Amino acid sequence: MAGSLKTEAVVLRSLRYGEADRILHLYTPQRGRVSAIAKGVRRTKSRFGGRLEPFFRLHMVLYQGRSDLLTVTSAETLDGYPRLREDGPALDSAARACDAVARLFETDEAHPGVFALLCNELALLDAGVASHSSHATHANQLAFRLKLLLGAGLAPQLAACAACGEADHLAGFSGAAGGVVCTACEATGFALGAEAHAFMTGALGSALADAPRAGPRALREAERAIHETLEHHAHVRLRAASPR
Repeated sequence: MAGSLKTEAVVLRSLRYGEADRILHLYTPQRGRVSAIAKGVRRTKSRFGGRLEPFFRLHMVLYQGRSDLLTVTSAETLDGYPRLREDGPALDSAARACDAVARLFETDEAHPGVFALLCNELALLDAGVASHSSHATHANQLAFRLKLLLGAGLAPQLAACAACGEADHLAGFSGAAGGVVCTACEATGFALGAEAHAFMTGALGSALADAPRAGPRALREAERAIHETLEHHAHVRLRAASPR
């Protein structure tokens, strides 16, 4: 339906188009992922300035015509997360977070909780640069992805064997089964250590800022569990998290 749409949005990606325009991939709380064209934005005197770059949180007015591609008519900055651009690891983590949202939530279905989670992650990374206590860690990236799984309705079963329901002797993880598996069912998955299991449980049960720590091996196992869950149940492959 033609008309104006007023919405908050995070810029996931910005692509040059033609001589002076940009195509934006946006994530919004009520319309999910949308694409829009910002006409003339690359001209020196553009009224949009530099606010249509990735990771900006904006209040936008978009015009919906007959095309699926909306047109940007207004954009006001709510938060530019400026310190992200001063720190390589934080910038990289922000890019991976936006890429994960773009791949897993690629439709126009509303997920306001996912929008809030993404804004929280960007704010956390930005604040970490300011306080010299970087949150751009492997553990943070995996905690964010686990919460994305929760938002997508794909959170893995971690309390009991996903294959038979056994609550004890949990020793592996099966993406096909959708969670941890016991020793009797372990052949359907891969070995998942107690530390990785504890990390995944703790990450899902705590605030993003309080993501638990774990050793490199446990984090690799947790990342494999996340990736296999996504590949089996959402047919999505994410870029590897950056180990730091």
